[in-house]
Parts: sequence; structure tokens; C-alpha cells
Amino acid sequence: MNYSFSMRPINKFNGPKLSLKFPKEIACFSYDDEHQFRLDDSSIKYYYTPSLGADLCEGFEHFQKLEDTGDEHLESLLKTLINLEQKTGQKVEANFITWRGMMTKLMGAIYDNFDGFEMNATIFQVVSFIEENYTYKLQTKHDQLEIPTPRGRHSQEMMSYWGYKFETLSLLPKPWNETTRDYIETRKNLIVNNKAQYCSVVQTELNGSTMILGGEIDGVWDMKQNDGMPVNWIELKTCAEARNERDLDKLDRKLMKFYIQSYLLGVPKVIVGYRTSDGILVNVEEFKTLMIPSIVMKRKHLWDANICLTFLDSLLKFLRTIMTNELQNVSVDDAPMWRIRRKKQESAIEVFRVEGNARSILSSEFVSWRLELASKQN
Repeated sequence: MNYSFSMRPINKFNGPKLSLKFPKEIACFSYDDEHQFRLDDSSIKYYYTPSLGADLCEGFEHFQKLEDTGDEHLESLLKTLINLEQKTGQKVEANFITWRGMMTKLMGAIYDNFDGFEMNATIFQVVSFIEENYTYKLQTKHDQLEIPTPRGRHSQEMMSYWGYKFETLSLLPKPWNETTRDYIETRKNLIVNNKAQYCSVVQTELNGSTMILGGEIDGVWDMKQNDGMPVNWIELKTCAEARNERDLDKLDRKLMKFYIQSYLLGVPKVIVGYRTSDGILVNVEEFKTLMIPSIVMKRKHLWDANICLTFLDSLLKFLRTIMTNELQNVSVDDAPMWRIRRKKQESAIEVFRVEGNARSILSSEFVSWRLELASKQN
């Protein structure tokens, strides 16, 4: 059976003010410089203001790029949860387990008329798991690369590189007081490598819908304290400098994505590097994440954070209803797989069954562990 969730009219989601329960980090993991998985925080980076005037194109020919080697599903996130539950002996409870990127797409869909998405979803032990549809991801990348580069413009690959170059110019592998002045001043000469990542796993809740989200964190403003207190994480972004009203509108739309990405993981600060059309870094601006909606509201009010939250709340409840109504103690092999699809410029999100089951998304290791844990607790 097919289901459809209408996103129009937008004002039907203009309801009572909602807020996300502050995301609490419950675990973390890292990828090293070779993108090898590690159950630690070894890939945390530390912010130090970059020098203006830097050429973001520099070093492109030596870029150590993370290559797409196949569908990783939720593998690293599930490994991290297994490790956490083995330590505590307790199942981590949530209605949804997914990557932050998937929840960002869902929350922003109400205002995003340009991009589509496809996700796979299943249910196991009453938990909904959502991942990106890998085939759709590959096709989207292919289509983007097929678009001819306008004369006088840089390629898509180069413009993607600018973001990673900005990160290299802005981050240190150790706290600043443990870093030499020479290292700080010669960061522009470093080879850019996007294989290393620090990923946070957080637990949060929106109006009764509990979530575990995993996502990459760019860096920390000062230090990560292991005392349970909120961490001063930062999100780094690059954006074309705004020279006219049209550019400001583009910035405001980008700020929605920056806000949602940061809000969902509890990142309190977004740092934007403004660049020229040739990739020269001309300014750096800091935004407090929670202040971004009011900044946009003072201009043209192109999006409303509370409508995004109310929309996400309604959508999550819609998905849970579909995925739980038809299930009465089904086994992992019988649990269906669903496709969550939003076509470009369409005003509805479709949900329908596709071939596959829970094992198409979940690792055998995770399924075995959760079944073992359930048998111990019964």
C-alpha cells in the first residue's frame, strides 16, 4: 500500500511552539586519516581562526578525497550502539535511529523546493531505522557531475573542495596551546584530507518522538569535557559573499540547512567563511545556532524554525503509524522495508513498501546483539 504526506499548505504546520530536547551525546566514534573506524574520539579537531585572503583552490590537485566504496548503511552507528549497550547492559531506547543527515532532509523538506530525496526504512524491536537509499545517492551525484560547468565558473568538484579547504584552514589536530605557531601559520600548505572524521551519537526527543542520531562534528571551540556538560562544538560552512538582495536570499536559505544540521546534534555555533566567486576567503562570521531563526525572521522570513519542527513532528508520527500499524511481533526476516521519497519540486512525501526486509538495512552483528540482549532481559 502507498501512503502520501502532503506538505501544503505550509501554514497548516503553524502550530504551538515546539522545541527539541537538548541533544545529549551518549557515544562517539572516529574515522582516522585512512577512514578506518575507531571507537574513540581521536579525530576531534580544535578551532583556530583562519587567515583571510586564503585561496581555497590551493592544493586541489593533491586532495586526499574519501572515495565512495559502497553502501555503508548504518554500520558505524550500529557498531557504536552495540559497544555502548555491552558496556551498560541496557538497550538504548528510541523510536528512531538514523543519521543526522536524514533527519535534516526530513525537517527541511517543508521549505526545500529544489532537492528531492529517497530513504529506506524498516522496523525492528519497535524501533524505526532510516538510511539513505544508496542507489538514489549515486544517481544524484552522477546527474550533478553531468551538468556542464558554465564558462568562467569553477567545477562542482572544485567548489566542494573549497569547504574541505576551509576546514583545514580553520582546525588544529590538538588544542591551540599544544600547537606550534609554525603549524598554525602554515596550515594553508597542508594537504587536504577529508577521510578523518569525528562523529557524535546523541539522544534527543521531539514532542514524544525519541531519536538517536549520528553525525559528523567539524570541531570544538575549546575542549571537550567528559563531565556530561554541553560541548562547545562548531559547524564550519562556506558561502558566497552576499553582494545584493538575491545573494542575501540565497544565504538565508542556506542558513536553514546550517541551523537544522547544528540544532539536531546540539552544536551551539556555526562559523561561515565567505568567499569570492574565485574561491578567495574574504570574511568569517560566527552565528549562535539558536539565534539563526530570529536573524532570518528580521529579513524576509523565508523560513520559520517552528514550522520546520511542527512539520517534522507530524511527519515522524505519520511514519511511525505506518510502520507500526501492520506489525504484530513479526520477525526481523519478515519486517518490511519502506521507501520514503520526496521527488524534486513535489509537494508530498511518499511512503511505500519495496523489496527487502530489516536485514537489508541492519547488520547481522546488530540484529544478533539485540536479540541476545532481549533474551537476557526477559
